[in-house]
Amino acid sequence: MPRLEGKTVEEILNQYAKEKGISTEDVHYTVVEEKRGILGLGSHYVLDVTSDKEIEEFLHDYLDKYFKGLEMDVDVDVTKEDDIFHVDLNADNNAILIGRGGTTLQAINTVVRGAASSAFKKKVQVVVDINGYKEERYERLELTALGVAKTVQRSKQSALLDPMPADERKVIHQYLNNMEHIRTVSEGEGRDRAIRIIYTPEAHPAKED
Repeated sequence: MPRLEGKTVEEILNQYAKEKGISTEDVHYTVVEEKRGILGLGSHYVLDVTSDKEIEEFLHDYLDKYFKGLEMDVDVDVTKEDDIFHVDLNADNNAILIGRGGTTLQAINTVVRGAASSAFKKKVQVVVDINGYKEERYERLELTALGVAKTVQRSKQSALLDPMPADERKVIHQYLNNMEHIRTVSEGEGRDRAIRIIYTPEAHPAKED
């Protein structure tokens, strides 16, 4: 994340936006140091600045360099939707990048998310997918969770799903959010964190992770 200095916040934002070829409205910043002068004289600001475009460039370059280091030819495409950066990968052999049960792909997600969050000093929501694998997995998880939730409705007995990463838990929380008499909570730590589907007398109870 660049750290820029200037006499005013506007001056810094305009400078950064011009360099990136974007609007100042697309610039995000945090004031690191502020010194206000008398009648506007002697003012000095230090800002940490970034933009969605810079994050997208970072994600593309980070993965492109990573795969070139492994001598793998992988196409990297980055887009943003609903505050989440979606990274789509495509290679000659996508199965290698996905790994057994998606383990390699999940490891890539963890590394990339950590690298971006560290580089920009904030939590960056990133989902790395390979030729639509994640989307298909999300759909399968939704169907599985729905079947379990219907059983919980009938039996009024809670059920614990298999452990899964945060992005997959989020999909299930959202998918079951409006299901009557069903509440979802996450239990456990780290790799053992899993969703419990609970029956509740309330028609639409609050959900939590």
